[in-house]
Amino acid sequence: MKIIIKKCVTLIVFLLAALPLGPAMAYDEPPYHLVASKASYEVRLYAPRLVAEVAYRGEGSGFQTLFSYISGANISAQKLAMTVPVTESVKIRMTAPVAQQQAGGQKVMQFFLPPEFTAESAPRPTNPAVSIKLLPAQYFAVITYSGHASDGNFIRHHQLLRQMMERDGLTPLGPPVKATYNGPFTLPFNRRNEAMFALDLTKRGS
Repeated sequence: MKIIIKKCVTLIVFLLAALPLGPAMAYDEPPYHLVASKASYEVRLYAPRLVAEVAYRGEGSGFQTLFSYISGANISAQKLAMTVPVTESVKIRMTAPVAQQQAGGQKVMQFFLPPEFTAESAPRPTNPAVSIKLLPAQYFAVITYSGHASDGNFIRHHQLLRQMMERDGLTPLGPPVKATYNGPFTLPFNRRNEAMFALDLTKRGS
């Protein structure tokens, strides 16, 4: 009987994984204008967007903190809809107008808030580690890839993206950003992941 139950559970998990349950197919994501479509990557202009942000060290702590916020850990105990992507990057500090460097390996994770909220109307977090920020309009070079959202997969693709950007005369403004769109029940080949670099295209007349 235990063997049969175990097989049934395994089958259910497999069927759930095979279904198109990825957030990218059902959840809101920030709007953008496609500026250019290259052979293997895109240049996008994102509109201003509102995020809940947390800076942290270690693995996994950022996601849980932000998930608690949208699950009701705010002063109005309001639940917010999950959106995509979830982004993660290395925290940076400005050292000169065009120079940036890492701040001790600290990471930044962001959840994009539903479009009906503004910086004034978004629920205030009860955790002081969470901040609400309005990101300005920004150009990004973006490469999309499938598979696990592992660090190794991300590193391979952001390095590839940087090589192609250098070939095309594009210079990143900061460190690469990891963007993930799918939940854990999505099979690797159905997953949408992205590596992104912020760009300054104003000097190129774009």
